[in-house]
Amino acid sequence: MKAGKDKVIAFHYTLTVDGDKVESSRDNGEPLWILLGHGQLIQGLENALEGHEAGETLAVDVAPAEGYGEREDGRIQRVPKKYFQQANKLRPGMATVLSLKEGGHRAVTVHKVGMSTIDVDLNHPMAGKTLHFDVAIEDVRDATEDEIKHGHAHPPGQEAH
Repeated sequence: MKAGKDKVIAFHYTLTVDGDKVESSRDNGEPLWILLGHGQLIQGLENALEGHEAGETLAVDVAPAEGYGEREDGRIQRVPKKYFQQANKLRPGMATVLSLKEGGHRAVTVHKVGMSTIDVDLNHPMAGKTLHFDVAIEDVRDATEDEIKHGHAHPPGQEAH
């Protein structure tokens, strides 16, 4: 079965940027389970997975335009420390997650730490970078009605939530 919209795909990946390993699903031993066509992956990786089958491996380079976008100058914002978990441990250059007032989260990079505020770069930490993925597809199957309704895959053993 070929991967495509409304298909569940399980795959292992290793992400490198400029030759340095950033993360890998193999570090925890579990593949990533994704419902394709529902915005769970960056566009470049999702496009590359379409049409592939279980057992295939592929190397994918994702340009910034199909990854986390280009870096934009002037995206520094001062934010009260209360919007960060473990704010007192943050240092300039560290990537962290900002809790948004309207709900949700955003990946940011610490620019400067003050007494009660933290200046953050609102560009995603991977903005402007070409991402390289080494992918090994383990499974491709049709999504269930519940998965499509919920907008995400239910890996084995996690069907109910």
